Amino acid sequence: MTEQRVIIEMGMGNSQYGRDYTKAAARAIEDAIRHSSLPLVKGLNIPESDMRVQVTIGAQRPDAVDCAALVSSLPRGRAEIRAVKGGLDVPNPDTGDVLVVVSAAVEVFLPRQTGWRLTQKA
Repeated sequence: MTEQRVIIEMGMGNSQYGRDYTKAAARAIEDAIRHSSLPLVKGLNIPESDMRVQVTIGAQRPDAVDCAALVSSLPRGRAEIRAVKGGLDVPNPDTGDVLVVVSAAVEVFLPRQTGWRLTQKA
């Protein structure tokens, strides 16, 4: 079964204290999800198990992101989460604390649809 991407949304999250990359990643995913609404998906009556949600997390320390723990933050579909090098670590020169900034790309894939197309109103 061939899939097609129907959405990609970006988000940003941070951890100001504690250098918690997983917490920052969860906030980035939540930020991305808040920016999207897909009434089309429900209108197609596609089972949620047919929807694949692929998340890419960008963090300066991808090894410090607990991807398995983040899967539960996705409300629908079969989740796949991976962490790659990205994001920012912003040191405070006065205290030595580090502000962690993480980005997330959330993509939704559905089985290729046939027999319909979006049209433009005249």
